[in-house]
Amino acid sequence: MPSDVDSTFAWKKKLDLSLNVTQSSYSDNWTGGEASNLTWVASANGIFEKQVSPRFNSKTTVQLAFGQTLTQDPDSKDWEKPVKSTDKIDIESVARFTLGYYVDPYGALRLETQFVDKSVDSIERYLNPAIVTASAGVAKKLWQRPEKDELISRLGIAVKNTFTQDITDYKTGDTEIYRETEGGLESVTDLNITFDKNVNLVSKLSLFKAFFNSEKDDWKGTEEEDYWKAVDINWENTVSVQVNKYIQVSFYTQLLYDKQIDLGGRFKETLALGITYKLL
Repeated sequence: MPSDVDSTFAWKKKLDLSLNVTQSSYSDNWTGGEASNLTWVASANGIFEKQVSPRFNSKTTVQLAFGQTLTQDPDSKDWEKPVKSTDKIDIESVARFTLGYYVDPYGALRLETQFVDKSVDSIERYLNPAIVTASAGVAKKLWQRPEKDELISRLGIAVKNTFTQDITDYKTGDTEIYRETEGGLESVTDLNITFDKNVNLVSKLSLFKAFFNSEKDDWKGTEEEDYWKAVDINWENTVSVQVNKYIQVSFYTQLLYDKQIDLGGRFKETLALGITYKLL
C-alpha cells in the first residue's frame, strides 16, 4: 500500500470525454414552418496536478469543445450547410510555490482561442483570435477537502497579448497577424466542489483591469477612447450530474463583459444530456 508521502506527490489526473447530440424531426404534413435539425457537441475537460516537491505545485487545466448545428430546409427538405454552435480552447498552467507562507507566489500562462473562425464565411481562419495571458503574483487556498474539492484565489500582474489574423485580401484569403498588448491587474478564483458524489460544480471567475494598452492612441479623441480601461469579466459555471457510469447531464453558463467588444454583457447557457467517458 502506498505511503502518505507517495500519495502527496502522485499525479492527480482527471480527463472526461463527452458527446452530446440533440435531434428533432417533423413529418411532411406538419404545419407551422418547423425545420428538422441536429446539433452535436464533443468536449474534453481535464485537470492534471502534481505536488512536484514540498515547495512546488504544478496544475494544468484543459477545456476543449466543438459542435455544429445542421438544419433542414422546411420546403425543399435539403440539409443546409453545418453552422458552428460551440468552439472553445482554454488551456491554463499554474506553477505555485508552496513555501508555507500565508500566501503562495505563483506564475501562470493561459491560452484562450477557438479551433476555426467562421466570422467571414468564405475564409476560414484557425486559432483566431488567440489570447495569451502571462501572470505572476500571490495565491491563497481558501478552502479544501480531501476529495479534491477546493476554493483557491489568486491576484497578480498580468500581460495579455491578443493575436488576430486580419484579412488583407478577401479574394485570395491572405491574412496578416495583428497584436494588441495589455498590461494590468488580474484576479482569478476557482471553485471545485462535489455534492453527494454524483453532482459536481466547477466555477471560474476571471477579472482583468488594464493599466496600459499598446493601441490606445488609435482611439484617442473618439467615444471609445477609454473603453480599454474597463474591467473585463469572464465568469464560467458548470454543474454536472452523473446519472450513471456513462450518462451525464450538464448545465453550463458563461458571462462575458469586454467593453471594447460590446457595451453590454454577453451571456451563454447550455443544457446538455449525453455520453461521458472518464478516461482518467
